[in-house]
Amino acid sequence: MDHRGHTEHGEHTEHKDHADHVDHTANGAHTASWATAAKATLHCLTGCAIGEILGMVIGTALGWDNVPTMALAITLAFLFGYSFTLFAVRRAGLGLKSAIKVALAADTVSIAVMELVDNGIIALTPGAMDAHLDDALFWSALLGGFAIAFLITTPVNKWMIGRGKGHAVVHAYH
Repeated sequence: MDHRGHTEHGEHTEHKDHADHVDHTANGAHTASWATAAKATLHCLTGCAIGEILGMVIGTALGWDNVPTMALAITLAFLFGYSFTLFAVRRAGLGLKSAIKVALAADTVSIAVMELVDNGIIALTPGAMDAHLDDALFWSALLGGFAIAFLITTPVNKWMIGRGKGHAVVHAYH
């Protein structure tokens, strides 16, 4: 069986080892480990970081002002964040419409919190909004914002997974 729950003949089987994911109690409630929450957050952070950095580079290269550059970066952060989940559940055999619904349900709150924190830190760091891509202030504000966003978003994801929301909806397709 491979990591997606498929046998060598391509048959899909239910993945039985949920010790690292979400556990269900007898009354149907969910519990989530910190490791599960951290993995979910890292998943979102990866997509957000790719989109946000790409947006900053594009906006800066085109000579855009701060607001449109940040809007592009946030839009791309959501797009890349959603796409990681979308591709994973599509690979697991889910149809496009259902996969989009799962990605939206799994990632919206996590990405929103991450983007709010990260961009808030960048906006509040003196000089960071006007720093150029070759400036250490730009990168330290951005990377520091990602680190703090990770620390704030991980408990949010743990809470959501524990209630069967957020990344808990993706676990049915692992």
